[in-house]
Amino acid sequence: MSKSTIKAKEPLFHIAKRDAMPLWKSWLIRLVAIVAALVVCGIVVVLLTDLNPLEVYQTMFKGAFGSKRKIWATAQNTAILLCISLAVTPAFKMRFWNIGAEGQVLIGCLATAACMILLGDKLPTPLLFLVMIAASIAAGAVWAMIPAFFKANWNTNETLFTLMMNYVAIQLVSYFITIWENPKGSASIGIINMNSQAGWFPYLFNQKYLLNILIVAVITIGLYIYLKYNKHGYEISVVGESENTARYVGMNVKKVIIRTMALSGAICGIAGLLLVAGTDHTMTTDTAGGQGFTAIMVSWLAKFNPLTMILVSLLIVFLDQGAGAIATAFRLNKSISDILTGIILFFIIGCEFFINYQILFNKKHKEEK
Repeated sequence: MSKSTIKAKEPLFHIAKRDAMPLWKSWLIRLVAIVAALVVCGIVVVLLTDLNPLEVYQTMFKGAFGSKRKIWATAQNTAILLCISLAVTPAFKMRFWNIGAEGQVLIGCLATAACMILLGDKLPTPLLFLVMIAASIAAGAVWAMIPAFFKANWNTNETLFTLMMNYVAIQLVSYFITIWENPKGSASIGIINMNSQAGWFPYLFNQKYLLNILIVAVITIGLYIYLKYNKHGYEISVVGESENTARYVGMNVKKVIIRTMALSGAICGIAGLLLVAGTDHTMTTDTAGGQGFTAIMVSWLAKFNPLTMILVSLLIVFLDQGAGAIATAFRLNKSISDILTGIILFFIIGCEFFINYQILFNKKHKEEK
């Protein structure tokens, strides 16, 4: 083979992983990506709807922050998404692909609803709350430990296993909804304990969602400390990097896997508790609302940092709330708002490539020029 043939096959450039990038530089890239996304969205809006892009963005902002009620709703939705994102983070950091957060949240909802329905008129309020908290945490933890146990002992595929558990959880919730139908034949359980409000979280400072937000804030700080400064957090990182290395230094990998998934499931159970006792006061198969899958994106975008997840969760909720406001205000098909959300998320996710990798041009090509 001639030298000229070899040269022709050499690539013009190659992709290499970056060294650690300064924090300010990575956030600058993200900011540029958001600005670029807004510009592209503006062009799309003009081409498809002939509307003023600035009016559309203003409507998005008003949809999420336009009134006191909307601000609290945005904060509540952010808290729930953040809670579920925190739940999947320890498992993902350990490279255990927990796709079952949706089901674990639903099981937490089911445990909470069962306590409210069966024990609401039998236990004093403080004891009822303790039982609800314990039941939701235990239910979520046990549900997550099932695939963890099989993974630790027989190396089963955790992605398929946890995904399958979602469908089992949905059917369990559907079964108990049929048992607890109120009124009969409605295929729903209605508002639980509407008259007595037994098991409902109390208002703090006259705000319905404040207790939910405070609970998630405590979990966020606690998980940050746990992952960064606790021995268990260190073990999660080591197992995630290499199970063989973890075994070599004397770690019990099976124990770490099961313990970490129990933690993930427990936090999902708390999210279910917040949804039933603090927000909806009822339960359906759609109570989690797909947030178990959205949380995966939040956790990855935040690079498993619980504090960064606050901003990412807020951004996702803002886009969702704002997208709905656009569709309503301008009487557009909901698809246009989904298109705009998708474009913005595409740029935000895409910019992570430029933060983690760099494009290097081949020196020989430059010399030839």
